Amino acid sequence: MSGTGIPAGGEAAAEARLRRWRMVLGGDGDGTGCVLSGRDVGMDAALSELYGAGGAPKGGGQRSGGLGGSAPHVARWLGDIRTYFPGSVVQIMQRDAIERLGLSALLLEPEMLEAVEPDVHLVGTLLSLNKAMPETTRETARAVVRKVVEQLEERLASRTRATLTGALDRSARTRRPRHADIDWERTIRANLKNYLPEYETVVPERLVGYGRAARAVKKEVVLCIDQSGSMAASVVYASVFGAVLASMRAIATRLVVFDTAVVDLTDQLDDPVDVLFGTQLGGGTDINRALAYCQSKITRPADTVVVLISDLYEGGIRNEMLGRVAAMKASGVEFVTLLALSDEGAPAYDREHAAALAALGAPAFACTPDLFPEVMAAALEKRPLPVP
Repeated sequence: MSGTGIPAGGEAAAEARLRRWRMVLGGDGDGTGCVLSGRDVGMDAALSELYGAGGAPKGGGQRSGGLGGSAPHVARWLGDIRTYFPGSVVQIMQRDAIERLGLSALLLEPEMLEAVEPDVHLVGTLLSLNKAMPETTRETARAVVRKVVEQLEERLASRTRATLTGALDRSARTRRPRHADIDWERTIRANLKNYLPEYETVVPERLVGYGRAARAVKKEVVLCIDQSGSMAASVVYASVFGAVLASMRAIATRLVVFDTAVVDLTDQLDDPVDVLFGTQLGGGTDINRALAYCQSKITRPADTVVVLISDLYEGGIRNEMLGRVAAMKASGVEFVTLLALSDEGAPAYDREHAAALAALGAPAFACTPDLFPEVMAAALEKRPLPVP
């Protein structure tokens, strides 16, 4: 026990809470009475550069940071935060610095790009700056984007291929399967009438099995991606998934991006980095025109899945857009609408259009990258989608 009557462990916990509040409030006159020392001083300085110093708003308004426009200063700050904070926190602070302090232009300098922690949101920012990017920066930017793409492929590719291969196999049932291809769950259900209570067993009079995935194309997938500025993370993930799908022999994949114009990037699917640099984030949105293009490319509607990735803020002809979705579904196309394909929460989206699509049997929902393989598997098998 200490002189305060608080157990020593309790005093340590109380001091840790005061220390955290001091870091949050950001000033010595914050009422906590906590004085920082050692490593905490550096952490506090890095936070103050971005989120404001002194614990009080500057200029009588909102708190503001102090990074300024000096590239060497920002580069040093980026090094500091990577020293003091874990990668996930560094990515958030970088994103806040770009959004709050207008540092996008500094990302056009190769030295800056070499100092940042790459993530999906940084890739989105770089893609939005693509047209303004000088040649001296472009190769560095491609290296940053490629690093993120490779990380995403490592995380997502194997599971996606395994899940979709299983879905393709299950979509080709056979009544005379080899032993290794028997679908025991369906076989048991199909033979319940042959249950023998005295032996407590089911006689499998009829076998139901999986068909082996053939070398020929079994399904066609069209990824139709809104490249307006708010969809940046979705564009990155969709490009990676597009490349993974294109690598599967049994799936013919088409990737289309759009704003008010439509661009078919299918011939670049072997390299998602090329796909990403072929996009142009920002601009308006004409979903109707994009769907018209996709619809014109469908030759096997009963074997086709169209995935529209958009927040549904339509600038084109609304009724024609809905009419195209209805026509595709009537022809046998499986139509999936994703409001976002990202790790973020529920996005802003046009609720009226989402409700209209749901009424057509094409519910619109946000999807995380980890759920996407299950969504695609359900669409390929023509079963209900796993809507979150």
